[in-house]
Amino acid sequence: MIAYLSKYMTLLPGDLIMTGTPAGVGPISVDDVIEIEIPAIGVLRIPVVAQAR
Repeated sequence: MIAYLSKYMTLLPGDLIMTGTPAGVGPISVDDVIEIEIPAIGVLRIPVVAQAR
């Protein structure tokens, strides 16, 4: 997916590729923490914060 998208747009550090969620996953809320784990590499923890207006 990254290779395909990068043919049509420049991806920069911090860009997110939103692909949707698996069935059964609810909406995220402020103060939730999203965790992504890659075995033998580590865990990425992303806190959900309110957007400043």
